[in-house]
Amino acid sequence: MVKLFVFIFLLNIYSLQANEKSLQKLIEQQYPDIKIQSIKKTNFNDLYEVYLGNQIIYTDQSFKFLIIEGQLVDPRSKKNITAERLADLQKIAFENLPLDLAIKIKKGIPQKKVAVFSDIDCPFCRKLEKEVLMKLDNVEIYTFIFPLAIHPEAEQKSLKIWCSDDPATNWVNFMKTADLPDNNGDCASPVDEIQNFAKKYGIQSTPTIIFEDGKRVSGAIPKDEFKSLL
Repeated sequence: MVKLFVFIFLLNIYSLQANEKSLQKLIEQQYPDIKIQSIKKTNFNDLYEVYLGNQIIYTDQSFKFLIIEGQLVDPRSKKNITAERLADLQKIAFENLPLDLAIKIKKGIPQKKVAVFSDIDCPFCRKLEKEVLMKLDNVEIYTFIFPLAIHPEAEQKSLKIWCSDDPATNWVNFMKTADLPDNNGDCASPVDEIQNFAKKYGIQSTPTIIFEDGKRVSGAIPKDEFKSLL
């Protein structure tokens, strides 16, 4: 009886995987330029979750329709399934971060770690720094220089800090006073490698925060929420 149950269970898995691969081929035939990151059948009839381009869309096994920017909600539990799944799919394992490319700021005796992709000219980044990060204790903060195209001077400003004798102190000081260290900012830059990493994982805005459990959050979230996630 146990062997029969195992056989049926495995048969269902193989069948499901075959359906997912078949659906992937159908999507790729229609949209050959789109990279599909994952496909998973939901618990709702013939509805499939397709994760691509850092977003979730829904379709059926035969790709007869597409639900774009729709939110799947469980009517019983009232949980937003789409939001929960997207948060899970967007996680970045902390050990996968290129920590050697970050400005490392130690506060007290670090018991927790957090990473932030930050644009030096981003007002929301400064808000996060002043209202949250500067007020934390016993944490190690890894700040990745991530200048956005809308701030053309941000990269050169950031490199002046990166190329200084004490990047951690100078980063915090700039966020407080807007004063930059006196150098040309012409040392080896980590920006290209950071941007390549960000592109791979779909990081597009600042600040983007990565917590130790891999959870990703965008924006200058309040201190209490930040500490809770930390």
